[in-house]
Amino acid sequence: MAFVNNDFGDVLLHRESVRDFDPSVKIPREELQQMISEAITAPSACNLQAWHFVIVDDEAGKDKLRSYFMKFNKPQLDSCSAMIQIFGDTLAFKAYRDLWNKACEDGRITPEKRDEVLNTFLPLYEKAPKSMLVNDSTVDSTIAATQLMLIARAHGYESNPIGGYDTTKAAKVFGLDPERYVPVMAVALGKPAKNGKDEMKSARYPASQVIEFA
Repeated sequence: MAFVNNDFGDVLLHRESVRDFDPSVKIPREELQQMISEAITAPSACNLQAWHFVIVDDEAGKDKLRSYFMKFNKPQLDSCSAMIQIFGDTLAFKAYRDLWNKACEDGRITPEKRDEVLNTFLPLYEKAPKSMLVNDSTVDSTIAATQLMLIARAHGYESNPIGGYDTTKAAKVFGLDPERYVPVMAVALGKPAKNGKDEMKSARYPASQVIEFA
């Protein structure tokens, strides 16, 4: 992929959370899918990849989001090109065997290494308590969400991560099993409105305040 912005320092250090997007900008679905494909190269626990994405890019979908989003997130929701609702998939391990079998068939891993991976990690998740499955899928999805925001900048867009919504409703609204899919966050994507970035300059604590050498 030839990124619009290939300056890593700028992509990483100049990311800002935008609340007001240009509503006239439409991100093509092919590009949204490409950004998700790039975002899920993110690392995950045991390569489980326990994430699931719902892409909302039209008014019908936004109406579903409005049914459980908090009102202070209305500017992002109304103006963004797309809102990505990210869920942790607590049953991702059910596809784990297929993942590694395919890697073996493609010659990317030996049968011996495949068996080692499956024998080591698959029983761990098959026997795991729900709390572990929720935790691991939440961590995986959060890492992917962070990568998505940086990928969006590389594509020439900006983003806003959102956690202000009723987590008890998110999965059901989109017809997902709420016992399986854990809402982690939503990410608004689009082009900033004029001066949209300037209104939300954030202050950061100095590194010395949050670092401890042990």
